[in-house]
This record gives sequence, C-alpha cells and structure tokens, in this order.
Amino acid sequence: MRAGFLLAVLFVAGGYTWVAFAELSYLSSAGRLGPGFFPRIIGTLLVAICLASLWLDARRAAPPESPSPFLRVTMVVASLSAALVAAMYLVGGLLAMIAFMAAALWTLNRGRPLQNALIAVLLPLALYLMFRVWLNAAMPRGLLELPF
Repeated sequence: MRAGFLLAVLFVAGGYTWVAFAELSYLSSAGRLGPGFFPRIIGTLLVAICLASLWLDARRAAPPESPSPFLRVTMVVASLSAALVAAMYLVGGLLAMIAFMAAALWTLNRGRPLQNALIAVLLPLALYLMFRVWLNAAMPRGLLELPF
C-alpha cells in the first residue's frame, strides 16, 4: 500500500516538476526570479524524496498488511487539503488558509486551543503578507470581494 501511494505521489510530482521546468521561466524579463523558481525547487525535492522513500522501502522487509492507525487522520487531512483548494476560489486565499489551518490543527493538535488559534491566524497572515506585499504575487481573491 505504501509503495503504491509513493508511486502515485512520484507520478504527480514528476508531472508537476515537468510543468515547472517546461512551462515556467526561471527568471522574469527584468532579470528577477520568475514564476518557475519555487516550483522547480519544490518539484525537484518532491521527486527526490519520493525516490529515496521508495528505495528505502525496497531495502526494508515487507511490513505487515494491517492498516495504519493513522489512516483516519491521513484521510481527514487529505480531505481538508482538497477543501482548501476549493475554498480558495470561493472565499479567497487568506480566509481559506485560516480555515484550513484551524481545521487541521484542531484535528492534529487538540489539546492546545489558544496555540492553535494563534497559529491558524498568524501563519496564514504572514504568508499572505509575504506573497502579496513583499513578493507582489497574486493571491486568489475569491467570489467575496474583501478589502484586503
């Protein structure tokens, strides 16, 4: 099961990396970092990590076929990730990231509500400011036009 999952992730990561190298330019026309800079790094790292994990799994003995005790949590986080992508176009990037972080932290870190609330608000806000203000990158605005 793990090898099948890693192969699927490797296939998606390979496609993502190919698009990053084939379609996105590394530098902009002004000589600054272009839209392909981060995707190339992320795609290359994803492919390398998947290949390393597959190689390490091939060297290990076959694990028992019992399902992982973390399968439910993994499915919840995967569903939240899919909901994040859909929510970005409905409510915008910032609100979708805050909702995703709050739901993911509530699932993964139940015992610390104050810490979860602070992280759920401050981390997406910092990412939004970094991409929107510092890098001047576009963020999904969503169907609800927010003033920020």
